[in-house]
Amino acid sequence: MYLRCGEIGMCMPFCHLCPGLERSYTKRKMQRWTASLPTLKAILKDAKKHMCPCYKYGLLRNHIRKKSILCEALQHNLPPFTPPPHTEDSVYPMPRVIFRMFDYTDDPEGPVMPGSHSVERFVIEENLHCIIKSHWKERKTCAAQLVSYPGKNKIPLNYHIVEVIFAELFQLPAPPHIDVMYTTLLIELCKLQPGSLPQVLAQATEMLYMRLDTMNTTCVDRFINWFSHHLSNFQFRWSWEDWSDCLTQDPESPKPKFVREVLEKCMRLSYHQRILDIVPPTFSALCPANPTCIYKYGDESSNSLPGHSVALCLAVAFKSKATNDEIFSILKDVPNPNQDDDDDEGFSFNPLKIEVFVQTLLHLAAKSFSHSFSALAKFHEVFKTLAESDEGKLHVLRVMFEVWRNHPQMIAVLVDKMIRTQIVDCAAVANWIFSSELSRDFTRLFVWEILHSTIRKMNKHVLKIQKELEEAKEKLARQHKRRSDDDDRSSDRKDGALEEQIERLQEKVESAQSEQKNLFLVIFQRFIMILTEHLVRCETDGTSVLTPWYKNCIERLQQIFLQHHQIIQQYMVTLENLLFTAELDPHILAVFQQFCALQA
Repeated sequence: MYLRCGEIGMCMPFCHLCPGLERSYTKRKMQRWTASLPTLKAILKDAKKHMCPCYKYGLLRNHIRKKSILCEALQHNLPPFTPPPHTEDSVYPMPRVIFRMFDYTDDPEGPVMPGSHSVERFVIEENLHCIIKSHWKERKTCAAQLVSYPGKNKIPLNYHIVEVIFAELFQLPAPPHIDVMYTTLLIELCKLQPGSLPQVLAQATEMLYMRLDTMNTTCVDRFINWFSHHLSNFQFRWSWEDWSDCLTQDPESPKPKFVREVLEKCMRLSYHQRILDIVPPTFSALCPANPTCIYKYGDESSNSLPGHSVALCLAVAFKSKATNDEIFSILKDVPNPNQDDDDDEGFSFNPLKIEVFVQTLLHLAAKSFSHSFSALAKFHEVFKTLAESDEGKLHVLRVMFEVWRNHPQMIAVLVDKMIRTQIVDCAAVANWIFSSELSRDFTRLFVWEILHSTIRKMNKHVLKIQKELEEAKEKLARQHKRRSDDDDRSSDRKDGALEEQIERLQEKVESAQSEQKNLFLVIFQRFIMILTEHLVRCETDGTSVLTPWYKNCIERLQQIFLQHHQIIQQYMVTLENLLFTAELDPHILAVFQQFCALQA
């Protein structure tokens, strides 16, 4: 049995409410849209309504075909079953929200779509989900199986298929399969049904666009990635004029932000001039900037800038294939703006030296990703020396962002490369993302792609070391098992070497877990700081806190919790004691409490 969530048409399994209705009501952040839940009375009424379903949509009914055999079969008396009571240690599955996009009014000319609450609707959807689950690795087979669904002439099959695919794509916290699979599957379906399915898909896209104001930010991200990828396979054709309403809205509102992000993603799959050509001139304000390098020492007005002469020398040295020692020799005379500071770190951290070096090197390596990677590799020793302190790492990221401000993809790949080569660490990236320099771009998609990529790298690093430790322990256990009763000194020496390796790995695991915990502490602390500043500012000015920026920020916080919930659960006690305390503003604390309720 299912309950419907508002006009959007989402439903939630009734059976998931059994462990405690009040528990499931705390799990609303798993929904794709903001919607209200019905009362308990309405749930019970709906449950009774569907106790006796009627099959009339051509669904397979194997139980009827084999009714005579089942009637003569041996009957079994099932013993009574008492479900275990709820305890504090009980672990429940993540809540599941049933996705609804269409109803019978969306396809008035074709076969009637089963009602949103009907059992037939759920049976059809479950069958389609099973087809995708069985064939998702081969898109052609999967698409052929979907369009060959039994009884397709009695139901609006294309509507069901599109709804089921988007249901999986928008599933929280993560879709069952990789995102690109759904894109390729829809493309294949459009090829198999060119006269009907593209129209249904366009209708679904329009419906999703109209609901962006209440759509979960994580689902908006996936919508952006899917739509831009889909357009790139169909010559970027779209009726952009139908979305001209976004041009008169606040640029930070969901619709103009969505169009801007889609065009930016399309540019990654094409080129800048092509994007300018495919959209009407009225959309120019939402078009991405030309992704060129911004070199501050390149024009005549830069002669008076500090470090200009050194930048010219560095440019000549780079072109002459200078060594690291030669670069250090050029940089040693760069004045330090921090030399008058009282703290000792001011003498080692030289922002001007970093700025001149990074600006010049990235400018000369701007031709391609490969050129930039080669530059990072060749002068890795210089980077490591300049970015030795935490502030140095942060400043390297700042300068890199200044150079490639108009090229989000280049920023993302350079940050990725700098983390892999240990020029910067994960905590530095997190601090940089929440810094004032990125405040204007804080709600842009590429920023959060970088942050999630950084978290995943840290998590993989910890898992890799833990795996090495487990393998070493298993190897030691096997050696003990194979050891004979004879006194084998060589075995003792082998054991001693393994035990030393295990001790080193244990230290590495503890160090990596400490870095991982510190990364999450930095992220959540910065979230609390910027959200608190916003709430205090709104209270002082007497304005509403529910701005587009606030919605985006609070849902990004929820996104961090949901997408990395398995790791964050290890540090729940630390987070509760240090950050999410009772004194925290209720708006922020509610997010943490909702996350805790998912495992309650």
